[in-house]
Amino acid sequence: MFKYRDEATATKIVAAIKDLGVKCKFMHICGTHQDTIVRFGLTQMLADAGIEVHQGPGCPVCVTTSKEVADAITLARNGVTICAFGDMMRVPTTIGSLFDAKADGADVRIVYSVEDAVRMAREQSTPLTFVGVGFETTAPSTGVPLLKGGLPENFSIYSCHRYTAPAVEAIIGLGENTIDGFIMPGHVAVITGMDPFEKFTSKYGIPQVVTGFEPLDMLMGCYMLAKQIHDGQPRIENEYTRLVKDHGNPKARKILEEVFTPVDREWRGFPVIKQSAMALKDEFSAFDATKVHEDILAKTPAVEGESAGCSCGQVLRGLIDSEQCPMFGKACKPTSPKGPCMVSAEGNCNIAYRFRGRL
Repeated sequence: MFKYRDEATATKIVAAIKDLGVKCKFMHICGTHQDTIVRFGLTQMLADAGIEVHQGPGCPVCVTTSKEVADAITLARNGVTICAFGDMMRVPTTIGSLFDAKADGADVRIVYSVEDAVRMAREQSTPLTFVGVGFETTAPSTGVPLLKGGLPENFSIYSCHRYTAPAVEAIIGLGENTIDGFIMPGHVAVITGMDPFEKFTSKYGIPQVVTGFEPLDMLMGCYMLAKQIHDGQPRIENEYTRLVKDHGNPKARKILEEVFTPVDREWRGFPVIKQSAMALKDEFSAFDATKVHEDILAKTPAVEGESAGCSCGQVLRGLIDSEQCPMFGKACKPTSPKGPCMVSAEGNCNIAYRFRGRL
């Protein structure tokens, strides 16, 4: 699975971790990190060196609540064209999915960017809503058309965007499991820099490493965390120096600050997390679906947080691995998902199912 040279380097890194003689449990906040770990069979390599790595709430589609998906479905079933990324289409709720709404005749479309949705809105007179999903990585692109201006009056955005750091603090605050260190998401840190994460070391004394996405990145991130623990010197380090700068991407951060305001909101599997979601600022209310279509959204029926028997919430909090869910690979498969963790390509369950046998 590794190239020969990389395999030799990986062996050296794992040996260096073993030499430290520590037993640690780490959590990462990124679906791409999970894909790398499982795809390249790193789980057993790290376990042999005394390291456990678990996925936290790092899949944006997975942490989007059933209520938010139900809102999008309700808009679609009441005459609003819904545009969303493909992973959102099959997320199940107790009133169905967006694909179910499409099958019933609603106008639901897969898009690859917010610009696609804006173009489609210009080509029609009926209302169109783009469902924005993702962390700080994708939120700036959602904000760009709002800052450019000149949007069609029939266009609006339903923001499901989230900030990463409040979820990490929620994991710590819940105290449900012992996390010895965090592997922080490199793609988020490209935008935010290191600043949002520094408090987890200064306030809680937790080691952190911002890590890239190659197998050697993951192994090196684990070594750096283990070394901090061995030395008794927790801090935040940057393994992903080829792309992550201390203060991130100033232009993207400016877009986030100008377009969005932090609000309290639930995440799937979590109670309300303070200041964790991105709502459009008041000056963009003419394009905020929660205000433009407030009358339709009032019709959204109550939905259950999870399908019966689904353990996505526990998976997202790092309490269980996907294979420990009783429905995994049986009632719940990518072709018949019972929860979003089996739908999204960044979901722990989907990754575990696709690469089963490599764990």
